[in-house]
Amino acid sequence: MTTKHPKPASRFAICVDTDDPDLLTPRMVYQVLPDESAAESDYLRVIDNEGEDYLYPAKYFVLVNFPQQVKQVLLGTRTPLMRNVASGRGRSSSQAEEKSVEGCPTSQ
Repeated sequence: MTTKHPKPASRFAICVDTDDPDLLTPRMVYQVLPDESAAESDYLRVIDNEGEDYLYPAKYFVLVNFPQQVKQVLLGTRTPLMRNVASGRGRSSSQAEEKSVEGCPTSQ
């Protein structure tokens, strides 16, 4: 009989520093993937602006704990909410990304 392991909770971090602004954008939220060996070396495995998971120094980020409803919105979004990487503009115009979260103000 096999034992099912619980899926690890989704973690997120806000970038506070970078050495490559094409891959990481300060003040942007990133999904953090579990990687124990990286954590032991003070690194985080993050899905960057290119959609790839890569190791970055933990000092580039501040871990944040969002309510479950916010996590669901962030995980349901395919491109970054704060910056559309393809166009380089401030906010994507895709209606799929314009989901609002109850209790969180939206900017117009």
